[in-house]
Amino acid sequence: MDHLRQHGFSVKTENLQNLRPIKAKYGVPSDLEACHTAVVGDYVVEGHVPADVVTRLLRERPRLLGVAVPGMPVGSPGMEVPGQPSARYEIFGFDRRGKTGVFERR
Repeated sequence: MDHLRQHGFSVKTENLQNLRPIKAKYGVPSDLEACHTAVVGDYVVEGHVPADVVTRLLRERPRLLGVAVPGMPVGSPGMEVPGQPSARYEIFGFDRRGKTGVFERR
């Protein structure tokens, strides 16, 4: 969340014990679930998605329900480890029917 704030996004947080109902409500596919779920404009942002990808999503307005970074890859926003190189990871897009595909690679 700090990463998004640092890139100009206004962030409101809610700490919940069980995120499963929220993920289900917003249509996050179970294989893309991560530790954070956000709603940005008309999109769902799941996990450690870089702010520039969120900006791209809002600018391009693809026919997606949202984007996700499953897990917590080293080097993704908030998962940086000093002295350790970033892992390569994929940012997935998903639609209302649960269809997924790679939106971007890092």
